[in-house]
Amino acid sequence: MTPETSQTMRARHGRPVHHWRRDLVELAALFTAVAVADAVANLIGHGPDGPALLVASAIALAATAGFHTWWSRRHAPPVPGSDTGARSAAVARQAGQPDDGSAPLEGPGALWRMRTTVRDEPGSLAVLCTALAEARVDILSLQTHPLGDGTVDEFLLRAPRALTATELTRTVARAGGAATWVERADAHDLVDAPTRVLGLATRTALDTAELPLALRQLLGRCTVRSLPGKPTDAGAVPVEGVLEDTVMRLRAPGGGVLSVERPYLPFTPTEFARARALVELDGRLGPRIPRGHDVLTLPEGNDITVRRVDTGDLEAARAMHERCSPDTLALRYHGPVSDADRYLNHLLSPRFGRTLAAQTTSGRVVGLGHLLWDGDETEVALLIEDDWQRRGIGAELLGRLVAMAVEAGCESVYAVTRSSNTGMVAAMRGLGLPLDYQVEEGTLVITARLDTVPVPVPREDGRVRLGGAAEHG
Repeated sequence: MTPETSQTMRARHGRPVHHWRRDLVELAALFTAVAVADAVANLIGHGPDGPALLVASAIALAATAGFHTWWSRRHAPPVPGSDTGARSAAVARQAGQPDDGSAPLEGPGALWRMRTTVRDEPGSLAVLCTALAEARVDILSLQTHPLGDGTVDEFLLRAPRALTATELTRTVARAGGAATWVERADAHDLVDAPTRVLGLATRTALDTAELPLALRQLLGRCTVRSLPGKPTDAGAVPVEGVLEDTVMRLRAPGGGVLSVERPYLPFTPTEFARARALVELDGRLGPRIPRGHDVLTLPEGNDITVRRVDTGDLEAARAMHERCSPDTLALRYHGPVSDADRYLNHLLSPRFGRTLAAQTTSGRVVGLGHLLWDGDETEVALLIEDDWQRRGIGAELLGRLVAMAVEAGCESVYAVTRSSNTGMVAAMRGLGLPLDYQVEEGTLVITARLDTVPVPVPREDGRVRLGGAAEHG
């Protein structure tokens, strides 16, 4: 390492670079300044034109400082480049400037996700990238999706904050881009596509209920629905699935059809292949849920266990139905009590959501809480056995279900009940979240907004706190 390189490295890491010759020059300048100041003070103190000389000295000093600034900027040394003479992109970014040497970017810039279609011709992408560079837009990542009559290019961009989505779209259109779609991105989009897909596959492999959430994160804002049907039905979806512009249909792992819709943006063959691989992985692994559990002590001293359940717990759930009064079942299912058992197989299936059960030390299930994927919305529902109501079990289950929804990225959850169901209304209010109420023909729909709630962290005793919510017990 040369001395010049050593000094440069020390200056880059914030440590001053000293040299004995510079210290001598500074010391000589200090002595000279003291001598000049003494001479000026004697002249002003003994001469009649002292004030005029003082003003003239101030003007001369100001002019000297201005000349020095101009001279420094005019003769500033250039930024070192590589062997080809090109500027280092890292140096330019550290200086707050784009790589082409134009005006500095305004702050850290805004992140955008952009998708556009370009002609499948040599140089088309280069023209587009050049136009973005001229607009001081930095390309962070790029994915290409070949089509029959063109190529869909998907960008992650960092642009000046003053650049609007409309201006960005116009820039792309002038460079030959068509059917351009732009939306704001965040730090999560900085993860490259292969890493994101592997992470989603891992989550799906651990929990069947993660499949709809994984598809949403993989494809962006979309609606995922599970439709009934059998592979032998007329018009059933073939094994390889069906892609129709903004709709894809795949064979659901548990039977029926998995429909994914994204009206605002057509799916590409690459996205279709990724979604199909994720669904196939889920089908090969079969139904599965995490088997962990928490033991909690109620205020009255009883211990209960909270755990995930699925269709393997169907008999225990039916036994709880038999112990519940008709009024309790009617408040939960909003229909004939005799049909309550028919819903359990669907509710307990992890392919439609997540279910938590509260059970006693003897293993008897006394409470069920459901978090159900309803298209692009999320529903919560509770059923507590009569003898165990008003002991905090419903609030405990609801708090955990909402925590799961927050972790899954849901913007809101809703509960459908009756206005006479004071227990459910009180539990929703106990969350401490913003609530919206809607009444339709005696049915009350309570929606809790989650967009401002941080992901909760369980306490040592297993309980969770949501925003300003009270601790449930």
